[in-house]
Amino acid sequence: MGALDGRVAMISGAGTGLGRATAIAFAESGASVVLLGRRLERLEQTASIVLERTGRTSLTIQSDVTDEQQVMGAVESALAEHGRIDILLNNAAVLEPGSVMDLSAEEWQKQIATNLTGPFLLTKAVLPSMRKQKYGRIINITSSLSQNGAGGYAAYSAAKAGLESLTRTVADEEHEHGILVNLYNPGSLRSEMHATGKDPAAVTPDIVRLASLSFGGPTGTIHSYG
Repeated sequence: MGALDGRVAMISGAGTGLGRATAIAFAESGASVVLLGRRLERLEQTASIVLERTGRTSLTIQSDVTDEQQVMGAVESALAEHGRIDILLNNAAVLEPGSVMDLSAEEWQKQIATNLTGPFLLTKAVLPSMRKQKYGRIINITSSLSQNGAGGYAAYSAAKAGLESLTRTVADEEHEHGILVNLYNPGSLRSEMHATGKDPAAVTPDIVRLASLSFGGPTGTIHSYG
């Protein structure tokens, strides 16, 4: 019996890096996985790896998390396929350098849209079904820059700080409905955004644990690797 047997998990940014690693880990733990991302070919690669390693098929949905209609469509498709969504991992992110003086309004909005508005839209879209089933686990990927900031990463730092506040707010609003909402800071990972760091698979046991929290577990809190 896996920790996530019978659960349905939706993962944004599932085409590469942490999203791909978590999709594999969730499937290995017994979950059906729904893969979201802008690049369909990368999602299909993830689905192929999941199938090879676990024998489980994945639902792949090409979707931009900054587009409300696409987000709503993705959630509707997942519900039509599986009838429920138990777990949401808000992982999709954009990390581009830029100081306050150098960033254009367009560059600022792009990062805020993906890193903060995207999780808001996905969370809002899955909440009705989670409320109906009186169960939900939402995990938002954060960064130490949310609290510390960093020169040259103004938009990313601000977006992650906003995501942390949003997480605590949703945790407070949804606790009575059996929905737990937490943050996870994986630290530096090797990915398209970072050339160096840990293998993303190293942190997936932590994410599986947050996804399988029992009723009465922590909510509105930050969890970190190591």
